[in-house]
Amino acid sequence: MKTKSIKQTVTFDSTPEKVYQLIMDQKKHSTFSGTKVFMSTKPKGKFNVFDGYIHGYNIELIEGKKIVQAWHFKEDGWPEDHYSICTFTFEKQGDKTKLTFVQTDVPEHKVDELKEGWKDYYWKAMKEYLKK
Repeated sequence: MKTKSIKQTVTFDSTPEKVYQLIMDQKKHSTFSGTKVFMSTKPKGKFNVFDGYIHGYNIELIEGKKIVQAWHFKEDGWPEDHYSICTFTFEKQGDKTKLTFVQTDVPEHKVDELKEGWKDYYWKAMKEYLKK
């Protein structure tokens, strides 16, 4: 299977700690996504987001700085045993946070769809949540 990577950079009007918590705090993650979320906050801990559409496990967690996770998507043509690696890096820039996101090992035929999915279901939704 051919794979590709996705890289996106987004700026949030918040602190790195608050943006990190949006992803890692299951209640906040559930609120911004509008879905059921289980999120372990421990390395090697498991997670399940978007009502089971995505599941995986934590690889590295550095609060307010970095999240590395293995993600599996329930998608046509996504092998049952295949995980892509998602790395979220948080960098303080004045009173804002620059999030650099890299997802590796994405099945080639899913790259365009997932690029838009991250923008619509994560970055946009997280920005809306932070405005409240």
